Amino acid sequence: MMRFDEPLIPCTLLKRYKRFMCDIILDHHISPVIAHCPNSGSMKGIPLTNVPAMVSFNDAPGRKLKYTLEMVHNGNCWIGTNTWNTNTIAQQSIEAGVIAELKGFDTLRREVKISDKSRIDFVLDYPDHTCFVEVKNVSLVENNTALFPDALTERGQKHIDELIALKSKGHRAIMLYIVQRTDCSSFAPAVEIDPVYASKLKTALKSGIEALVYQANVAPDSITLIKKLNIRYF
Repeated sequence: MMRFDEPLIPCTLLKRYKRFMCDIILDHHISPVIAHCPNSGSMKGIPLTNVPAMVSFNDAPGRKLKYTLEMVHNGNCWIGTNTWNTNTIAQQSIEAGVIAELKGFDTLRREVKISDKSRIDFVLDYPDHTCFVEVKNVSLVENNTALFPDALTERGQKHIDELIALKSKGHRAIMLYIVQRTDCSSFAPAVEIDPVYASKLKTALKSGIEALVYQANVAPDSITLIKKLNIRYF
C-alpha cells in the first residue's frame, strides 16, 4: 500500500495540455490554477475535461507548479494518473509480500544499471538466483480489458529486448504491469496501438519472460494492490 504523505485536495480537472500541464479549479474556488501532470503517456481512455480530480500540494522553494494531478474519477472509479507513483506502489507491495510470485528475496535494489545506457526498475536477489523486474503503469481500459501501451513506445520495446537478453544469460526476468483502476477484469497488450510492442511481448513470453499484472484500488488516501489479473493472450 502506498499512502499519500499529506491529504489530497479535491478539485475539477478542466483540461490537460503540453503533456505535463493541466488546468484545475480547487473546490470552493473560482479561478483556475495550473497543475503539474506527471504522465508522459497519451492518457487515452482517461477523462480529462471537467471531471472530479485529486491533487497533491508541495510548496517547496523553487517549485513553479505547487499542485500535482494524482487521480481523476470517471464516474465508476478513481484512476491513478501520476506515473511517478508506480514504482513506489510496486516496491512497497513487493516488500510487503503482496506479489506472491516475488516473495522470498534477500535484497531489493532499485534503478540498477544493466548497460551503459539502461537501468532496470528492480533487481531482487534470492538465495539461488537473481530476478530483474521492469514495471509499467497501465491506465487504458477498453471493453473491460486493461491495455498497454496507450501510445507507441519504442522505449517499452527496448525494455522487452533487455529482459530477453537477461533471460538468455540465465536470469529470471519479469515485466510487472500495475493497473491503476478497478473497472476492468483482464489485461492484454494494445495490439492496435503498438503492434511491434505486442509482437515483442509475445516473443518474450515464449522465451520464458514472466508477465505479471496486478490491479490497484486507487483512493484519495492510498493506492493498494488488490488482485492479480489474467492476461488475455493474442
